[in-house]
Amino acid sequence: MLYIGIDLGTSAVKLLLMDSEGNIRNIVSREYPLYFPHPGWSEQKPEDWYEQTMEGIRELLKDADKSQVAGISFGGQMHGLVILDEKDQVIRPAILWNDGRTTEECDYLNNVIGKEKLSEYTANISFTGFTAPKILWVKKNEPENFARIKKIMLPKDYIAYRLTGIHCTDVSDASGMLLFDVKNRCWSKEMCEICGVREEQLATCYESYEKVGCVLPEVADELGIPANVVVAAGAGDNAAAAVGTGTVGDNMCNISLGTSGTIFISSNHFGVDQHNALHSFAHADGHYHLMGCMLSAASCNKWWMDEIIGTKDYAAEQAQIEKLGENHVYFLPYLMGERSPHNDPNARGTFIGMTMDTTRADMTQAVLEGVAFALRDSLEVAKSLGIHLERTKICGGGAKSPLWKKMIANILNLKVDVIESEEGPAMGGAMLAAVACGEYASVEEIAEKFVKVTGTVEPDPELVAKYEDRYQKFRQIYPACRPLFEIIK
Repeated sequence: MLYIGIDLGTSAVKLLLMDSEGNIRNIVSREYPLYFPHPGWSEQKPEDWYEQTMEGIRELLKDADKSQVAGISFGGQMHGLVILDEKDQVIRPAILWNDGRTTEECDYLNNVIGKEKLSEYTANISFTGFTAPKILWVKKNEPENFARIKKIMLPKDYIAYRLTGIHCTDVSDASGMLLFDVKNRCWSKEMCEICGVREEQLATCYESYEKVGCVLPEVADELGIPANVVVAAGAGDNAAAAVGTGTVGDNMCNISLGTSGTIFISSNHFGVDQHNALHSFAHADGHYHLMGCMLSAASCNKWWMDEIIGTKDYAAEQAQIEKLGENHVYFLPYLMGERSPHNDPNARGTFIGMTMDTTRADMTQAVLEGVAFALRDSLEVAKSLGIHLERTKICGGGAKSPLWKKMIANILNLKVDVIESEEGPAMGGAMLAAVACGEYASVEEIAEKFVKVTGTVEPDPELVAKYEDRYQKFRQIYPACRPLFEIIK
């Protein structure tokens, strides 16, 4: 049988066709526009997502036996607000995860309602990207649109609705709305009240691997696929990527070095840290996960290489770096502010420690190390909850650098496993579809079969000790600079 994974990203939808053995038969990508109606705002049209997804499925299946398609599922950009009226028509463009208009609403939620109550109700605090503050923004600034809301959805769930006619979401994506009681895996009545929404305006919530329905007859006809093709709920992009990298079950870890960076820790047990420095979400495997998200990871290196020293030959620059654990230059990687663990939109990128003998290679090394140190900050929060890790998988563009992987292994003191196939959320989506169709009994079972480790970077005890000293210095820089960030914002 064949399974389709749909990764609804911010710039494009990526579609993957996988067979029952985990072999990738085809991959297709289709772009759509991003709109910035005001500085700091970010929107997309859900209709664009659906049109490009349908075009993409047609292209994906053009040389395949369409009668073998058994299931479809998703990974998708999280937090975006999609609102439908009583005729299930989109009321306004979707407000995306990277939209910054909700500062006032976040202040209200965190400081008036209070972080303690938010954490009690949802296991999280408010960030500008989350969905609940977006709802409050629409309520205040577009009351006529707010009054028309019949259904509130997330981006990938709009595609699921168009394919099945069912208003659905999943526990991992719902966790990022600040409307979901993560511990009990249900909507929070208190948060609905605070946001002025009724529970019936929210979609029915499923586990990520559960069947929500089958494709509508007219969709099946249009795509030339069987009418009994199963649609599974799918997952938020990070949880879907975790499925694709086998980061499921208890005490598994994945580090993503993409434009942003994440450290994703799966757990069989629910947990929240004291300051809500990490996101505490439901996971696509039926359990839970903690996630630290830094806003600038590989993008720090891209900025340094492209904009500052003006080169595209990243490997040549990294080849000059020889003395690991001995650099006196430090870099705070907060070029877009920071989320985990500081939750400080005013934080900025900062070099410190330069002297007259500082070289270009020292600066490049500091950028790479700064990202690794910042990931360690989130790991330290996880350790405070009693989580003990020995290894992690790694993915994302930055993971192609052998030097960066070596730094990660030694700064975090973890064995770093490199995996064979790295197709992220689309692969995770296809795997969730296979579980929903009964091809595999659980997410853990399919991950164990499909995800293959091809190599491991081991930490070097001598280097670990050197980096431990450097990290203890690094972690003092942000608190010292924080008052300055308030002034220079």
